[in-house]
Amino acid sequence: MENLTNILWALFWFVILGGVLGVALAIAAKVFAVKVDERIPKITEKLPGANCGGCGYTGCAALAEAIVKGEAKPSACVVGGSAVADEVAAIMGVKAEAPVRMRAQVMCSGTHELAKKKYIYEGAPDCIAASKLGGGGKLCPNGCIGLGTCVSVCPFGAIKIENGISAVDYTKCQGCGKCVEACPKHIIKLIPFDAGVWVGCMSVDKGALTRSYCEVGCISCRMCEKTCESGAIHVNDFVASIDYSKCTQCGKCVEKCPRKIIWSDKSQKKLGVTLDREELDGE
Repeated sequence: MENLTNILWALFWFVILGGVLGVALAIAAKVFAVKVDERIPKITEKLPGANCGGCGYTGCAALAEAIVKGEAKPSACVVGGSAVADEVAAIMGVKAEAPVRMRAQVMCSGTHELAKKKYIYEGAPDCIAASKLGGGGKLCPNGCIGLGTCVSVCPFGAIKIENGISAVDYTKCQGCGKCVEACPKHIIKLIPFDAGVWVGCMSVDKGALTRSYCEVGCISCRMCEKTCESGAIHVNDFVASIDYSKCTQCGKCVEKCPRKIIWSDKSQKKLGVTLDREELDGE
């Protein structure tokens, strides 16, 4: 009987102690609770939920928090576009800024027929792995390896390999930049979505050397630079690049390029890309 009494008393004090600790924890939770700005979940709900990282943050929730803290603009979501920017700005009580829509562009024209090879790669189907073996199978040190690492990281299925190089489907590309980060050759760039002209080469070698490993590589002849009346294209480090804030998309550089590696929406069909600006406008 005495043992039963001891057990009951132990159980009684255990319940009392548990109750006291529970009340203490409840009070501590309220005292030390981190207040969450009610705008954060509202903004998170408006964001697309792709968690692609194109905004520079780890995910949509992190971006929402940054917007509320004033560390990011309401238009920071590259995937959501102007519609999301307007809704987020309304929650923040500020005027929405029109986001500049960007798209990925592969700056290489070295297809199987045009780019010379130094060896036949038969390893893992990954550009990063191939790049560690002498920079990949192509002679050009700045050419697209074409094994699809960019394809595997694209959360929107906007890239595919065609004729040995990556090609972007503009109707699917959201400009998140995942492919830009993944490319070991750094030949994928984000350019304005409505850019109708781009340079399809990233070679930084002198013309004679470029000719030796690619039939269409930029030889830095500066014909495009001399032709451009708006001063939008310049040759630096032996390769041409376009300043889209000045480009009028007149197409004169496309016509003058002797190597035919300055591309327009229509000329890109030669690379196997099936979409041009007229088709996009009809979407």
